[in-house]
Amino acid sequence: MIPIGDEYRPRRFPVINYALIAINVVVFFYFFLKGFRPFIRAILTYGMIPLFIVNGERLWTLITSMFMHGSIDHLLGNMLFLYIFGDNIEDAYGHMKYLLFYIITGILASFTHILTLPPIPEAWRVPAVGASGAISGVLGAYMVLFPYVRVRVLVFTWWGLMITRVPAYWFLGLWFLYQLYAGTYALLGVSSGIAFWAHIGGFIAGMLIAYVTKGRRRRRVVYRYYVYYPTYP
Repeated sequence: MIPIGDEYRPRRFPVINYALIAINVVVFFYFFLKGFRPFIRAILTYGMIPLFIVNGERLWTLITSMFMHGSIDHLLGNMLFLYIFGDNIEDAYGHMKYLLFYIITGILASFTHILTLPPIPEAWRVPAVGASGAISGVLGAYMVLFPYVRVRVLVFTWWGLMITRVPAYWFLGLWFLYQLYAGTYALLGVSSGIAFWAHIGGFIAGMLIAYVTKGRRRRRVVYRYYVYYPTYP
């Protein structure tokens, strides 16, 4: 099940969200097109290596790692989710507050990843890269602020592909349950190379921040939705 859009049009032009997508794409291809060795060197330089962070070293990689990706599919998957869900969170918070929210949830996601690493020296030396921790924060905020907005998803069935619409809380709830399922297996030593606990930590951080700040923003979102979409169930 792959999201391809939602049915809530933001009032503001999502300049920060588009800028984040553009920066991620440019950074990836800048290093990727240099060749394999320079690309790996960039991952090791700008990725977040847990051992350094706990020793108080290279703390700036908590931010730079958000703009590094390990492969094209890694980049495209993250940017798809950011494109679909990020514009509405930027609309709810405003441009600069959204950027701050994005960075904060990304950093908190990295710390969650560090806290759940196994006591194996090699695991603490593996660089973590990707925007998925921050994007998980965006998804968590979306769950709180836009739970009933319908998300268009591409579903693979026995009869082929079909597009259907589901409430955001349904899609994001399933997404989060899968992260918990996979994250639990990761704690048991079944590693997939994906930082599931960064996703979980980012999502919970995004939900908590949105819940604490949702009062006025939630009322504005609900009012605008029912004014512009009066037939929405």
